[in-house]
Amino acid sequence: MEQNGFSFDAVILAGGRSSRLGGVPKQDLVFQHATLLERAIAAATGASGVVVVGPGPENPVPGVLWCREQPAFAGPAAAISAGLAALARHGGSASVYTLVLACDMPLVKDAVAALRIALASGDGDGVVARSHDGKLQPLAGFYRTAVLTRSAAELSSRGALINGSVRSLLASLDVQPVTVPPGSTADVDTWDDAAGLGVAPGFQDTGQDRRNRS
Repeated sequence: MEQNGFSFDAVILAGGRSSRLGGVPKQDLVFQHATLLERAIAAATGASGVVVVGPGPENPVPGVLWCREQPAFAGPAAAISAGLAALARHGGSASVYTLVLACDMPLVKDAVAALRIALASGDGDGVVARSHDGKLQPLAGFYRTAVLTRSAAELSSRGALINGSVRSLLASLDVQPVTVPPGSTADVDTWDDAAGLGVAPGFQDTGQDRRNRS
């Protein structure tokens, strides 16, 4: 789908160990009556195809693909590569750009909006979110699909994809940093982070909970 003059797919990463949260899946944490995964999927509204890389859901989400990097917990570079491959298998990957998002940023929708605006008027291989303190967040960025796919294949060819870093995956891309709204890339790594952002543990999916999310 064309958004602001360009087409994009989305790869959402939701398969980490959450070790500093005692193994509680980040995607199941709740912010304002929606899980962090639901909020990441909403931030990708307008994507031609969306794939979540992580454990399969108990209840499939309409229009969303699911896959897992192999082996599991092989790192973000391997997860992004798995997501790109899943989109290609299902007729995706024709979009010019791929939005890469981690699922642990409750306010990332605002960052994505700023990135879309910047990308529509820019060039190069994509744009990456930069917080107001100058920190880059490569798991909130739009990247040229062809170049990102080529980079993943190159890492794989030399055995560097498994446990590879996002930095290594993006090293060959000409990516422009874009300063995004304050707090929009704040992520949840610890329970202190969760408390500071107003993020709560996941709830049981009762009828009342579903009404609260509607």
